This record gives sequence, structure tokens and C-alpha cells, in this order.
Amino acid sequence: MQITEDIANLADWHPLTHYMKEIDLLQKIIWEMRKVKAAEDHQLFYNLFNQLSSIEKRFERKENQLFPYLEKRGWDGPSRNMWSFHDNLRDQFRLLRKYYEAREFAKLDENIHYLLNGINNLMAVEQTVLFPNALNTLEEQDWKEMQTGEEEIGWMPNCGPEKSVKYIHPSQDNTARDLSFAPKESYHFDEGYMTVEQVNLLFRTIPIDLTYVDENDKVIFYNRGEDRVFARSAGIIGREVKFCHPPKSVGTVLKILEEFRKGSKNEASFWINFKGQTIYIRYFAVRDQHKNYKGVVEMSQDITEIKDIKGEKRLLEWN
Repeated sequence: MQITEDIANLADWHPLTHYMKEIDLLQKIIWEMRKVKAAEDHQLFYNLFNQLSSIEKRFERKENQLFPYLEKRGWDGPSRNMWSFHDNLRDQFRLLRKYYEAREFAKLDENIHYLLNGINNLMAVEQTVLFPNALNTLEEQDWKEMQTGEEEIGWMPNCGPEKSVKYIHPSQDNTARDLSFAPKESYHFDEGYMTVEQVNLLFRTIPIDLTYVDENDKVIFYNRGEDRVFARSAGIIGREVKFCHPPKSVGTVLKILEEFRKGSKNEASFWINFKGQTIYIRYFAVRDQHKNYKGVVEMSQDITEIKDIKGEKRLLEWN
């Protein structure tokens, strides 16, 4: 097929070139894994299994880079169907890893072929359907934008470009984009666009108390969640932070600010019992891209229920 030749002749920077490199690597790993038995050489098996697990990078790039660009061009099939296939393979990886940790090598040898066959089937669909259609659907500018984003996610070992493009932080990325989804009054943040109303709704909704103290030790922001741990009122805005804490804890707060300002520390954590709740309190130094101190964020969260979580919950259990 001409489309296969087109993919094979793409430039080194092109995302599909990286995907094809990964296919070569995956085929080699799968060929090796079919020859080894966990019950006979569990260390070699485990080494190969870990190499195979790096396919997660591939999944993440497809889900967060390739699929969104295809959606913008009107093709949402991969997002609705192939993503589910990724998740099925992830479940198999988790199950097989549990077998290894439990030293159930016979079960590993009995079930590994399901994973290997699944990956082979996925690669076949990619090469015959996903990649040829993507090449026909997307424009060169789409691929270039996508490649820049992939730098942040990464690739399977030795499957990235020969010389990676210079990484550009999202806050410095001025590439023109289609913003038809965003209202005109939206502001550009590091990773997206939101209106002031949306930002306020976000801060009201998250189940964490946030307070931002600037580099001059003045409180400049707090979020108005419905169930705050500690009471706040508009009167604290512009107030020196040392006047916003009980006398017995002021010394600790000032010590934190001092170390943050010096650059010797970046985080401080505490947990207390408060009104029958376990409260997790964290302070983070805020610094700009040049590492200049710009203040501190205080986060408080009720973790009473969170700290008792055990096992997994994967099903929606609404009554």
C-alpha cells in the first residue's frame, strides 16, 4: 500500500515515525517473551515484562496527543474504541504483575499470551487503520504541534527522535491554535483557557482549602469552598499572614516563610485532629520560572475518609 510507504518515509521528527520505531521494539520484546518461561527464568521474564510495560508511554501519547487532534478533525472513533482496548491491556498488565509479585509463575506462563496477542492485535489495527487514516486526516501543522507535546510525555526506550526538539514550557508557547471552544473572555493559563467565572467555579468546587500569600507576606487569595476546614472571610485579603494565625502557631508559619524565601525548603506538611476530622495541612513555596520566590500556598484538606481507603474501587456504586 502506498500509505505504508508514506509512513515509512516520514521525517524523523514526525510522531508516526516514533510509533513505528516502537512497533519494531514491541515486536522484538514479544518475540523474546514467547521464548522464555517465568517458571524457568523468572528474572529474565520480569526484565522483559518491564520493558514491555513501557508501552504505557505509547498509550498516553495516543490518548493525550493523537486522539485529541483526530477529534478536532471529526474522527472520534479511536477515542471511543481504542482507548478501551488500552485499558483492557492495562488490566492484563496489572494482573500479570500481581502474579509475579505472588510468585505464581505457572499462572504467568498460562496467561501471558493473552497480553502478547492483544498487543499484536492492537499494532495490526494501528498499522492498517489508525495510522493511515490519521496521515490522511491530519495536516502537517497538526503533526508538528503534536510532536512538541509528545516531548513532555516521552516514548518507549530509544524510540524518540534522534535529537529531540527543544522543550517549550506551555506558559511560553505562543503557537496559534483553534480556540473556537473557548469564550472570548477566556484567559490563557499554562495548560488551557478559562474564564474568570470558570476559575471561580473550579476553586469553589475542589475539596481543598487554598490560601495564597504573596512574596510580601500578604494574603492575596483564598477559595470559597462550601465546606471549608478553617473559617476565612474577605477581611484577610491584604492582611499580613502573621496576623492570620493563632499566636501559638505564628512562629512556625514565620519559620516556614523564612526558609522558603531563602530557598532552603520548598514544602512543609502537618496533620492534626480537628473537630473529629483528620486535617492534612501543606505549605508549598511558589516560585517563578527563574526560581524567584513569589510567596506560599497553604492547602488544607479533610482526609478522614481518605486515610482509611484500602484496596481498589473501580465500579460506580451510586444508590
